[in-house]
Amino acid sequence: MTNIKLTIEYDGTDFRGWQIQSRGERTVQAVIRDTFFHIFGENINLIGSGRTDSGVHAAGQVANFRTAVRKPPAEIRNALNAHLPKDVAILEAVPVPDDFHAQYSAKSKTYRYQILNREVRSPLGERTALRFIYPLNTELMQTAANELVGEHDFRSFKGTNRSNRNGNDVRTVSVLKVRRKGELITVDITANGFLYKMVRNISGLLLECGAGRIPPREVRRILRARDRKAAPAAAPAHGLSLIKVAYPGRKMG
Repeated sequence: MTNIKLTIEYDGTDFRGWQIQSRGERTVQAVIRDTFFHIFGENINLIGSGRTDSGVHAAGQVANFRTAVRKPPAEIRNALNAHLPKDVAILEAVPVPDDFHAQYSAKSKTYRYQILNREVRSPLGERTALRFIYPLNTELMQTAANELVGEHDFRSFKGTNRSNRNGNDVRTVSVLKVRRKGELITVDITANGFLYKMVRNISGLLLECGAGRIPPREVRRILRARDRKAAPAAAPAHGLSLIKVAYPGRKMG
């Protein structure tokens, strides 16, 4: 059996998230698994680096699976791409050591939240970015973001309908950058792990700070509260993309 690592890009608009659903809904994991079976006649256990929610996109999702198919990984990639729907693509397929696990081997992930700061709708841009019609001050957003860098208990930014199995809400954010280029504002966040809806909840807070409704000095109080009700509503899913999953430096293929 060969352990294969996939790097995957997808437009999450028409998917019910990454993970296979018991009700047979369209998910990225199910589409890739079923396509592999259709081509090679083998059922695979496709392990993702993490679950992206309904409507969330990916430019660098990572997954792995073990297969008895005796073909070079590049041929497997090409065969999958020839049969997959247009909203998902395999960017890379490489062999990896037997102990590689897309989720448990990861050392960090980077997400990006995109905001179109304009009044007029954008038929193209709004598929992967939130349109926010009110002026946003990115300096205030960055000042607020700086308070979230480092090791903190992020319970105030955890979605309320999913609990962590180990009950540990402490995460280390190494990068949280707010950038503007014309009408487009990007929020890039890298951490050693994320709680459920953590990035969308942080993005929702930064939007409120940028709009002048919450002063950046309030961020520390919100963190200390360790209460989801202390923070504002989550930003919508469609502005969020998983950009990169990083692994310890070793030869992967």
